[in-house]
Parts: sequence; structure tokens; C-alpha cells
Amino acid sequence: MIWYAMEMILATLGLGLITLLTRAFFMIPEKELPMPEWLRRGLKYAPLAALGAVIVPELFMTQGEFIHTLKDARLPALVGAVIYYYSKRGILGTILVGMLIYLPLHIGLGW
Repeated sequence: MIWYAMEMILATLGLGLITLLTRAFFMIPEKELPMPEWLRRGLKYAPLAALGAVIVPELFMTQGEFIHTLKDARLPALVGAVIYYYSKRGILGTILVGMLIYLPLHIGLGW
């Protein structure tokens, strides 16, 4: 029992240390790391690409398959959010509009 608790503590500390080192890797050196310009330009788009890779499948797929019907609450919510974003350019408002359309259709109508 004690060995199990010790393993858990060591595993937690080890994972915490690995996480700290990988997250702080770019802050540890005193001078800026040399990077080719093409890589520096490409890293600007990494957060957007990661977000797209997570969001897009969630919008158009259910349980690993493309949605087969237009009666899905995600589609009208997507359209409303896109229209709001392109008219106002506000992220918070985009999320709110999408959820205000999605929730009544999903919970209320069972889409």
C-alpha cells in the first residue's frame, strides 16, 4: 500500500517536471534561439491550425462519421456565429451567438 502511494507521488512529480521543462523550454535560454525565417513565419499560424484541427471535425462529424442530416444544431449555430464574426469581429460575441442558437435547438428540440 505504501509502495503504491510512493509510485503515485513519484509519477505525479515526474510528470509535473516534464511538463514544466517542455512548457518553459523557450524561456530557459538567456538569448533568443536561432530560427530560420520560414519557421518563425510558420509558427505564427500554429495556434490557428491547432484550433481548426480540433473544432472542424467536431462541427461536421459525429462518432467518427460525417453528419448525414441538416437537422443538426451545430450547423445553424455555425452559420450564425460566422455571420456575427464577419459583421462585428468579436470573439466573445461569436461564441455567445453560436451557443444561443445551438442550445435551444439541441436541448429544446433535440436536434
